[in-house]
Amino acid sequence: MIVEPSLPDKSKNMSQWYDDVISRAELIDNRYGVKGFVVYRPYAMMIVKRIYQMFEEELEKTGHYPALFPLVIPEKMLRKEAEHIKGFEGQVFWITKAGYGEIEEKLALRPTSETAIYPMYSLWIKSHKDLPFKLYQSVAVYRYETKATRPLLRGREFLWIETHDVFRSEEDARKQVNEDAAIFKRIVWDKLGIPFLHLRREEYDKFAGAEYSYAFDCLLPDGRVLQIGTTHYLGTKFSKAFEIVFQDVDEKNKYAHQTCFGIGISRILAALILVHGDEFGLVLPFDIAPIQVVIIPIPKKEFDHNKLMKYIDDVSQILRREGFRVLVDDSEKSPGEKFYYYDMRGVPIRIEVGPREVDSETVTVFRRDLRERLTVSITELVETIRRISTEISNILRERAEKYLRESIVYAETLGDVLRYVDEGKKIIKAPFCGREECAEELKVETNGYETRGYIEDEDSSNKCCVVCGRPASHITYLAKAY
Repeated sequence: MIVEPSLPDKSKNMSQWYDDVISRAELIDNRYGVKGFVVYRPYAMMIVKRIYQMFEEELEKTGHYPALFPLVIPEKMLRKEAEHIKGFEGQVFWITKAGYGEIEEKLALRPTSETAIYPMYSLWIKSHKDLPFKLYQSVAVYRYETKATRPLLRGREFLWIETHDVFRSEEDARKQVNEDAAIFKRIVWDKLGIPFLHLRREEYDKFAGAEYSYAFDCLLPDGRVLQIGTTHYLGTKFSKAFEIVFQDVDEKNKYAHQTCFGIGISRILAALILVHGDEFGLVLPFDIAPIQVVIIPIPKKEFDHNKLMKYIDDVSQILRREGFRVLVDDSEKSPGEKFYYYDMRGVPIRIEVGPREVDSETVTVFRRDLRERLTVSITELVETIRRISTEISNILRERAEKYLRESIVYAETLGDVLRYVDEGKKIIKAPFCGREECAEELKVETNGYETRGYIEDEDSSNKCCVVCGRPASHITYLAKAY
């Protein structure tokens, strides 16, 4: 049976494709009734839980411990670090009433947790023996987003993981920033197959209160980039504001050096949907799929149904014993309806079993990534599933990396930049002086392309800024962003 595509072309109408998929695949319901807040349906949450688990395991392997801090932050604590509050104040949800009366001090819903966590660190950290100190929490954060909201991409409540680490020295803290990037790559690239640009943000675009910031930008099918994670070296700015002081080996009191790492779980889910999906719906990497193998009976009236289902049960048990997540769909829906449903949900492998397969002790295996069928004997099934599971991950990664690579162009002059914009190029590299004034001019001239940052070892010697002609300090990446 040939199943016809039922979705818009993702490359031409990503917005409609995305809305259709998150609805039809039963991922997200946007009808909650409060702008910027959505309902994660069970299938989405099963994927989210696995993403959380992957990151949490990596964090704990690298010495982080889980914690949970309160959702509310007293106003006086939020204002402790001047740069930080200046960067977030316009996005804060405030609680001003409780019961029938006003509360004595306004409380902020966490927009991020530095000002909630660091007062406690000042109580816990007293000596160099307490360092390094590495915690993470898996929570939701709240920001009063004033731009147009979009489920998972840009909302007022979103899921994430944040780490907050404390060190004796700047050197140790800088090493942590590099380790954060390695953790992010091991999950998002190696396991989820999502390519990204790892860029040092421009000085005017760094995290509020940080000494410097790195961000991970993913390219979506509409040509815009989505920031899906960040990591920051905070220096001693927050430790000075919150009195995080330790006695070092020389018995002198010193301010600790700090880092923080934000992992955008909601946005990673959006990227997973958008980067790998096709005209039939989701396409999920094998490891992250809630259902890795679905088995569909293909009954015939003249064939013993009990015999068919007994064979299917034997097949499912073989796979479950090997640790695969298997579902047998013996509902009354037609095989065609089931094919459509599990294609939409991105189940990596579908096994079809009818009388022919029972008699020949085989199964028909359908690969969601390539949309190909093959006949496999029962004795070779486990080995075949293992092989296909690896191939699916590699194919999805290669497809996505090819799209990103082919979407980046280099511009030597402003004329080149504008020509590439007219041609619809998605990411433009260009020599840049690092000045915010030039970034603003570029944004106006290109109708919305932003300076996203730079790769530190990319050579910009003997280059001139495409805007002002001053010597370039680096090669910046320009793109429209969510």
